[in-house]
Amino acid sequence: MNMNIPYLDLKRVTALHGAEIQQAVADVVNSGWYLQGDVTRRFEHHYADYIGTQHCVGVANGLDALSLTLRAYLEMGVLHEGDEVLMPANTFLATALAVSDNGLKIGFVDVKEDTLELNADALRNRVSPSTKALILVHLYGRCTYTEQVGKIVEEKNLLVIEDNAQAHGCMYQGKRTGSMGHAACHSFYPGKNLGALGDGGAVTTNDEEFAHTIRSIANYGFSEKYVAKYKGRNSRLDEIQAAVLDVKLPYLDEENRRREVLAQIYYEMIANDLIRLPMKMDSFSNVYHIFPVFTSHRDKLKQYLQSKGVGTLIHYPIPPHLQTCYRTLDEASVAYPCTDRLAQEELSLPLNPTMTEEEVRYVADMINAFSR
Repeated sequence: MNMNIPYLDLKRVTALHGAEIQQAVADVVNSGWYLQGDVTRRFEHHYADYIGTQHCVGVANGLDALSLTLRAYLEMGVLHEGDEVLMPANTFLATALAVSDNGLKIGFVDVKEDTLELNADALRNRVSPSTKALILVHLYGRCTYTEQVGKIVEEKNLLVIEDNAQAHGCMYQGKRTGSMGHAACHSFYPGKNLGALGDGGAVTTNDEEFAHTIRSIANYGFSEKYVAKYKGRNSRLDEIQAAVLDVKLPYLDEENRRREVLAQIYYEMIANDLIRLPMKMDSFSNVYHIFPVFTSHRDKLKQYLQSKGVGTLIHYPIPPHLQTCYRTLDEASVAYPCTDRLAQEELSLPLNPTMTEEEVRYVADMINAFSR
């Protein structure tokens, strides 16, 4: 008999802390203060402590976190229009959008097929005199920073911005992602490991001037009320979302450990010559936001699993350099063999802290039974 296992049931995820969330939301509603209040400041303080940085600035969403970060560095004179910003070719479109929206040049770097990390050799070959920054995207919840990447960054004096949208709680040699670069951008989209009940985002940093600049630009550019230092925008984390996130934050490490336990079952059980699993990483270097598998029979596998009651998703079928909106980029004509192959073969299996071990074993059994 088939089980019914959706890719992600947000109702079940929210129910893990339902009573606390309902009380926190009710407290905000009853307070009469819905923006730029004590609840948001409290979450910013707690999240900065958790990540290991001095500052956290809440913003409206993950894309704004990226875009505002680059805009702040432009305003501070750290970056200049036309500078090149490198990023993994295998990333969500938002990473590229933030760069092009700020008048900066996009540069892609291929990734490694076994670990899915940024390819350090490709990075070294790609850096040019116009390259001023690197966005490290911790995709799937896997830390993409390596010692090789760190050496290149230091040698080339590159600004390092982390896209930590999928890796809340991930660690590398005792430091959390989100604290390893000059600044880091976070998304709290509902499906994330730390998810709100709507959109939300944040920027973390140890740079006080940068944090102040971000906060100002995100609030219409005001340096003080009605005095605009910058041509700003409206991008603020609201009190209700901050309250929800503050409830869920203390449980994040425990839930990431649960993800790791379930992922271990996939690694131990899946044995099908048609299916490739990414290389396993050290504990907490992967917080398993997404559990990807790869096969040249991706579409057939997806249909087969659906017929067995298993929901899956594809992350991401069209990489940024092949998107219509970037067809005029020089990068559009460059081959990124590993990224292109991953885009054609990736399938994401269900994995979240609400799943039972029985459900995970069922998914693994169904995959093992898949044939051409």
